[in-house]
Amino acid sequence: MDTLKVRDAADVEQVVRSAIASKQPLEIIGHGSKRQVGQPMATNALLDLSALNAVTSYEPNELIVTVQAGAPIADVLSLIDSKNQQFAFEPMNTAALLGTPEIGTIGGMIGAGLAGPRRIKAGGVRDHLLGAHAVSGFGDSFKAGGKVVKNVTGYDLCKLLAGSWGTLAVMTEVTLKVMPRPESECTLVLRGLDDLTANRAMTAALGSPFDVSGAAHLPDSALRASADGLTSFGSQQAVTLLRLEGIAASVAHRAAVLGKALAQFGTAETVDDAASAAIWVSVRDVRPFAADGIFGARPVWRIVCPPAAGGALGQQLSRDTGGEVIYDWGGGLIWAALPSRPDALAALLRQRVNAAGGHATLLRAPEEVRRNVDVFHPQQAGLAALGERVRHSFDPKRILNRGRMRRDSST
Repeated sequence: MDTLKVRDAADVEQVVRSAIASKQPLEIIGHGSKRQVGQPMATNALLDLSALNAVTSYEPNELIVTVQAGAPIADVLSLIDSKNQQFAFEPMNTAALLGTPEIGTIGGMIGAGLAGPRRIKAGGVRDHLLGAHAVSGFGDSFKAGGKVVKNVTGYDLCKLLAGSWGTLAVMTEVTLKVMPRPESECTLVLRGLDDLTANRAMTAALGSPFDVSGAAHLPDSALRASADGLTSFGSQQAVTLLRLEGIAASVAHRAAVLGKALAQFGTAETVDDAASAAIWVSVRDVRPFAADGIFGARPVWRIVCPPAAGGALGQQLSRDTGGEVIYDWGGGLIWAALPSRPDALAALLRQRVNAAGGHATLLRAPEEVRRNVDVFHPQQAGLAALGERVRHSFDPKRILNRGRMRRDSST
C-alpha cells in the first residue's frame, strides 16, 4: 500500500487532486487507531496526516484550543488538563475495546464522534466543534465555523464533519471548545437492580433538579468481566451508577438529597473523586468488553435508542441472543457484546432496535464479518437520499474513505 505522508494543507490538496485524476480512492488516517471500524475499504493508497500534529493556539481564558488534525489526543488532553480544563463531552478512548495502542488523534476523535457519559448533560463532539479547516473531495481547501461559539450564519458545515468517518473531507485543523474541570465529583451506587428497575431509577435521577452528569447500569454479568475502576464492586450484584459534579459543598448536598429521593430503589452508596473518576473512565471506554477480556472475541454493537426503551431493549437482546449489555446515558446508549456469529446477529438485533426506534453500529468485529454486514445502520430512503446529496456536495467522486460507511459505495 502506498503511504502518502503530508506536511501541510497544501500537500493534502495536491494528494486529493492527484487521486481524483487517477481515480484512486484514499484511506485517511492519523495514527490508524480506528481502522478496524467500518466497512473494509478497497484501496491501495493511504493519506497519512500524522505529521499535522501541532497545537496551533490554546487560549485557556477564552476556553478554546486550535490543533491540527493529526495531534495525538493524549497530548492535547494533557495540555488542557495542565490548566484544569477538559473536553466536556468526554471523548471515548477506543484502545481497550478495539485492542489497539493508545494512539488516537484529534481528527479521528471528531470523525468518529464518540462521546462519553457526560453527553446527556454537555452534548456530543459536534456541539464542541467551533471551526475547521479541511480539504474537500474536489481537492479544494475550505474553512467552516470560527473561534467563537456564535459565529455561524447559514450552514454550519463543520458540524457535518463530526461523525462522518472521513467520508466528506480531510480535516487539517480544528478549533474546539474546552470547559473548566469540576472541582469535585461523586458517584451514587445502587446495587442489585434489574435492567428495567435500573432504567426507572436512572430516568428519575436524570429528571431530578440535581444536575446528574452520568447515569449507567452494569448487570452482574458485565461486572464479572470488569477491570480498572469497576473491580471494587465485585461481581455479585448489578450496579446502577449516578454521577454528580461541581463545587464540593454542592456535590455533597446534592448527593445526600438525591440518595433520599431514590430510596425506593435501595440505599445508595457514595464513591468520591479519584475512585469515582476511575469508574466513569471504565464506563466511557466500555472496559468490561475489552479486547483482552473474557468478551474480547465477541462482536460489540453500539446501540442508541430512546432512554425509556433502553431497559426493555437490553433485556430482550440478552434473552434472545445470550449476549451481554451495558447501559449508558440513562439507557439511551446500550453496548451489546453478542455471541460470535458469521453475521454478528445483525438481522435479529436490527429488528429489535428498529422496533424500539433506535439505530445500531457494529463497532467491533472481524473483517470478514464487516464485509458481509452493514456496519452502520441502514437509513430510510428519504434520509439516505439526503445524506447522499450532502456527500456528493463534498466528494462527488467518492475519493475519501470510499465504502467505509456503506457496503454499496464501491463505485
